[in-house]
Amino acid sequence: MHGNELHAAPGNAGMAGQAQLHPVDVNDPDAIVALAKKLEAELVVIGPEIPLVAGAANALRQAGIPVFGPTKAAAQLEGSKAFAKDVMAAAGVRTACATRVEDAADLESALDEYGPIFVVKDDGLAGGKGVVVSEDRNEAIAHAEAVLAAGNPVLLESFLDGPEVSLFCLVDGETVVPLLPAQDHKRAYDNDEGPNTGGMGAYTPLPWLPEDGVHRIVTEIAEPVAREMVARGIPYQGLLYVGAAWGQEGPAVVEFNARFGDPETQAVLSLLETPLADVLLAVAEGRLADIEPLQWRDGFAATVVLAAEGYPQAAKTGGAVTGPVDDPATVLHAGTGEQDGTLVATGGRVLNAIGQGATLEEAVANAYTVLEQIELPGSFYRRDIARPAIEGAISL
Repeated sequence: MHGNELHAAPGNAGMAGQAQLHPVDVNDPDAIVALAKKLEAELVVIGPEIPLVAGAANALRQAGIPVFGPTKAAAQLEGSKAFAKDVMAAAGVRTACATRVEDAADLESALDEYGPIFVVKDDGLAGGKGVVVSEDRNEAIAHAEAVLAAGNPVLLESFLDGPEVSLFCLVDGETVVPLLPAQDHKRAYDNDEGPNTGGMGAYTPLPWLPEDGVHRIVTEIAEPVAREMVARGIPYQGLLYVGAAWGQEGPAVVEFNARFGDPETQAVLSLLETPLADVLLAVAEGRLADIEPLQWRDGFAATVVLAAEGYPQAAKTGGAVTGPVDDPATVLHAGTGEQDGTLVATGGRVLNAIGQGATLEEAVANAYTVLEQIELPGSFYRRDIARPAIEGAISL
């Protein structure tokens, strides 16, 4: 697919130099199909979870347009945690025990079955931010009540101990091809303090993961789930993100995403040498099993997120972003836009600085060197990305 035009919808200011941007309502599958037809698209890659769960992939396939992304039914692996639990139970995949609560009157008695660490999840789409993990029962109750008040069921889970691993898997029916393993940092502040976020930084690969770690996640989680989805008549075709905790017995599922996850994607794909579009088209056309093994650059990569003041509770937008932010090899935009010719923050997580190196320490240092040159009033970032791995503090 070399030499093809690249289009993004709706995109952001950082993409403007790489692709032609188009306004589109990502909640409207018909609008997405109309744009794809207008552009005579040869491949559509669906990034966020909302259009997937809305059925955008179904609509594109019905229109005969190759699409990378699971159907509406298959995307329920992310869209409904209860559905994902049912699939895992049928597939024999290890995960946390869970209780679904739909009525606030049942909340206290359900919580009695859990603790001392409470895990409270929004059983719907929350962009990676609908989870509270806390030893404070009152905090757990407050989050659960807020989820119920918003009209979504609550999922209470047992706490899975052990370091977390993020593994992106290309899935085409029963064929699973893993990418590099990564780890992200969910908490807003250093030392894993503060509220949960969509992710404040990530690194890849993982020096502490056992040599057979990726193989075990694929064979014990991704492949059984892929087979179960085929058996249910809803084969998965797209990107399956496996978030796993590595405990004494090995990997257990924390969550699934039906898409590339942020911010691990930025680090992982920066090391991929195989042309990405060719791989995604192979998945879309049902021929993933036929591709050559993926080729990766040696070394490590890390990404650090620059967040706007007030994130994640109430991010302050509109601030001017200045500094060297135009090279996609070192800076990837998220919540940015243009206002009167000035680059401004339009979201909570504004951009990602990318670093690579022969060692993990070097990769992280290079990412911080990039970030230190960028200014956004009131912004902040974590200064300890990958530190536990670098210091050898993660052991299995």
